Amino acid sequence: MPDKILSKIPLFTGLACSELDEFQSRMNSVHLKPGDILFHEGEPGAELFIVVHGSLEIFKQDDSGKEMVLTTVGAGEYIGEMSLITPTPRTASVRAKADTHLLVVSHLDYKDWLESHPERASVMLEVLSQRLHQSNNISFSGLLKKNRELESAYKDLKAAQEELVQKKKMEHELNLARDIQTSILPDSLPENEAFDFGGMSSPARQVGGDFYDVFDLGNDKVAIVIGDVADKGAPSAIFMARTHALITAIADENIPVEEVLQKVNTHILRFDKTSMFVTVIYGILDTKKRQLTYARAGHEPPFFRSAKNDIKQWQHNSGMVLGALLESPLDVQTIDLPLGSTLLLFTDGLTDCRNPAGELFGAGRIHEEFKKLNIMDAQQVCDSLFGSLTKFTQGAEQDDDVTLLAIRSK
Repeated sequence: MPDKILSKIPLFTGLACSELDEFQSRMNSVHLKPGDILFHEGEPGAELFIVVHGSLEIFKQDDSGKEMVLTTVGAGEYIGEMSLITPTPRTASVRAKADTHLLVVSHLDYKDWLESHPERASVMLEVLSQRLHQSNNISFSGLLKKNRELESAYKDLKAAQEELVQKKKMEHELNLARDIQTSILPDSLPENEAFDFGGMSSPARQVGGDFYDVFDLGNDKVAIVIGDVADKGAPSAIFMARTHALITAIADENIPVEEVLQKVNTHILRFDKTSMFVTVIYGILDTKKRQLTYARAGHEPPFFRSAKNDIKQWQHNSGMVLGALLESPLDVQTIDLPLGSTLLLFTDGLTDCRNPAGELFGAGRIHEEFKKLNIMDAQQVCDSLFGSLTKFTQGAEQDDDVTLLAIRSK
């Protein structure tokens, strides 16, 4: 078997059987089990190894220790031919992939044999030239493959970088939008001898479509407004800002509450090209009469609590949202707010938020929680109700923007 393998190896082709027997007598043999290391990369090499049966894996490791298998050598193949000319460090590591039998030719033995067979030197040079040519081709193909992989990785990296830049740009723009929206909402609410006010807003995203405001109109009159654009995110924030600006501007005309919302609706339909709409309550509080007159455009009716802690949700008539129809019917109401009473206005995000089980917070829970807060001022009412909502949702994603506005008659 070994002599037949030797005769097929280019280094020994053309040798007579007697010459093969002579050379074989100089050879040692090695047996490896699967996983056995023949040699490591960088170790000194001074032997040629011929695979009689079995197979070897030639592999390299990168700086992190990750392996890359370069090729597999099977029966009738050989490795380490450069070591026959001059001992050199191994350029890769080799291990047995299966039970493997090897024949070993040392540098010194081959050198001695070559001195007695000088005609074989040209054969050796030819074989080495072919191996170098093959190696160059393999290296070149490997470089081309690696270059394609690097080019693809570069394109992916460039695309990811551009996506990251766009994401950061979008985050920056959303932060600016949030700052603008925050600047629209009141930093503080008016102080009044007869009433105190409280409010808060929590968007479901970085920016939202809810808004509220309380501002002085003079002559013992205070404007009250709360609204909810029927969407979330940046588009609703823009729509909200426009609606809020229209209301505050038209409110200065000192006209009835329904006329304010009718004018706002006309302007929205004239300038807005989207299908967005908004629910609103706009009211004027007469602090001397302790009376609130409001116009409601499709918004949630408020909750009223008397000084005796009796609670009801205010009765309402039909009221169309703003931004849908040119002639938009409104629900106009007047509520007396005697001493010790509190009015709670809110957006539907408060009722529609769900817990992990899918249950709605609902109007019933607002009624229950509102009843517990009879000794609190207006801001405490808003903060406590939102705290109850947060506890109820147990970390579930907020479905909608949530806004609260409370008016307490001192």
